[in-house]
Amino acid sequence: MQLQEYDLVVIGSGPAGYTGAIRAAQLGMKVACVEKEAKLGGTCLRVGCIPSKTLLDATEKFVHARDNFADLGIHCREVAADVAGMMARKTKVVETLSGGIAGLFKKNKVTHITGEASFNSPTELTVQSQTGSAVIKARHFLIATGSVPIELPELPFNGETIISSDQAIALDKVPGRMVVIGSGAIGLELSSVWRRLGSDVTVLELFPSVLPGCDEEMGRLMERAMRDQGLKFYFNSQARGVRREQDQMMVRYTARDGVPGADMAELPADVVLVAVGRKAYCGNLGLERAGVKLDERGRIAVDKSWRTNVESIFAVGDVISGPMLAHKGEEEAVACVETISGRAGHVDYNTIPFVVYTSPEFAWVGKTQEQLKKQQIDHKAGKFRFSANSRAICMNDTFGMVKVLADSKTDRVLGVHVLGAQASSLIAEAVMAMAMGASSEDIARTCHAHPTLPEAMREASLAVEGRTINS
Repeated sequence: MQLQEYDLVVIGSGPAGYTGAIRAAQLGMKVACVEKEAKLGGTCLRVGCIPSKTLLDATEKFVHARDNFADLGIHCREVAADVAGMMARKTKVVETLSGGIAGLFKKNKVTHITGEASFNSPTELTVQSQTGSAVIKARHFLIATGSVPIELPELPFNGETIISSDQAIALDKVPGRMVVIGSGAIGLELSSVWRRLGSDVTVLELFPSVLPGCDEEMGRLMERAMRDQGLKFYFNSQARGVRREQDQMMVRYTARDGVPGADMAELPADVVLVAVGRKAYCGNLGLERAGVKLDERGRIAVDKSWRTNVESIFAVGDVISGPMLAHKGEEEAVACVETISGRAGHVDYNTIPFVVYTSPEFAWVGKTQEQLKKQQIDHKAGKFRFSANSRAICMNDTFGMVKVLADSKTDRVLGVHVLGAQASSLIAEAVMAMAMGASSEDIARTCHAHPTLPEAMREASLAVEGRTINS
């Protein structure tokens, strides 16, 4: 068993892991990245962000061709969804991007090690693979092992009828009836995919609205859009388990959770998707042998430099506190390795965007109006609907609006919320504005090309002072 030594060993090749490994190599470190799966890219690339967005894009195009093309003067004789074809393309996209990471590792001289890593001490770990084991020493370690779906005790995964998002992006046929537990981003996105393909989808949500924690006004608009597409919602409802009635699966749930005497109700389902969130994955890492401490929620505890209580070990991404977002992990990884190298690494957690890739898309950054009210921050809100945006009208995609929240005294932008076509791209302007400390007037006085969707951002910024041009 040959001993290998590095400046930095990254555990996990998801967005945080591979980004951190490449940046560290650019900074002159001798770097290895350990990944237990055969493909590079982690959960995001293999069974998360990339596969789900590939299916969302395909099914959205299918629905547009079937339902909306005639309004554009395009007539299709027959439009049919090929689920097997969609899955094949999804696999091709994953393989292409995974291969791309391998190419980037080679280009940047990052050593790729396949196997499962487990610490022996704060400076050493063993990588176990199908071909044997190897001992690796390093000056620093970066844990970026990501997260896994949360399993409900009442609804344990079986991979067939009770599934997580991992299986929901790989079903070989459209379920007749699907019950989705949870209306967060994952629940809404995968509900959209299978509803578009013909499944009768019902969503059970413990809280009183979709996307708990989002801006309430925008959340109500989002719910309306999803209902218009055929999704059914039961709020304030908690899943309690399933029972079999001959060949039928019945999902048991309690309405008005927490109220004594609440009635138990049932919904028929062919497939139950549990999408109640994710939890940090720290399994089999041997953290106890390295002396690494976890927090009260089982995440790796780190300081402001992403260092654990062990000087040589750092952690970023889903495995630590904060929103479980790929781009958040990427930012942390870059800042972390820059800090390790002696540079100044920084992440502005106030300007991390959130995106739900449904149709319409929903994206936001910064504070919600409810948070500002709770914090007693005097603010103004500017709104502009896409129904008054010329490009949205040209596209026949006018649902939704942009909402800009700005400080009443300083006019500094505190939050931006976009529900509509291409919101995932439009939010970038708001992130940049907030990162630069911009005011709503700064956005309003920035020239925006015409006709474009970003003009709605400008108009919403103008609306903060009540001076929109086109509404």
